[in-house]
Amino acid sequence: MNSILEINNLSKSYHTLNGEVKTLEDINISVYPNDFIAIVGSSGCGKSTILSLITGIIKDYKGCINTHDKKIGYMLQTDCLLPWLTIWENAILGLKLTDNVNGNSLKRVKKLLKKYNLDEFKDKYPSNLSGGMKQRVG
Repeated sequence: MNSILEINNLSKSYHTLNGEVKTLEDINISVYPNDFIAIVGSSGCGKSTILSLITGIIKDYKGCINTHDKKIGYMLQTDCLLPWLTIWENAILGLKLTDNVNGNSLKRVKKLLKKYNLDEFKDKYPSNLSGGMKQRVG
């Protein structure tokens, strides 16, 4: 069976005023279809850094990350919705930022809002939603 994610010898350091801080060192992970994995560790050990590296948010690292041309995303701990945008505007923000707004992508967003029972709130603002609803929009 082919993996859907391979990480080989992944290392990441940050440069601070006190010098270099190694966050990750020689991490190796293979994930296969239907795998369920958890990244567990103390605060500051690099869990979010691994996710940011896999998704491409952080691009400066040593080693190899192969997602086999799959786009990977993750939900942050907070919803990160922009309070001055409606639910619809927040939902399509990623499409706008990547210049991917088209009939098909907008249709997909509409379908997802309906699937997650958010379509009737599309013209509301995040302050009108519960925490769980905000997470679903995010």
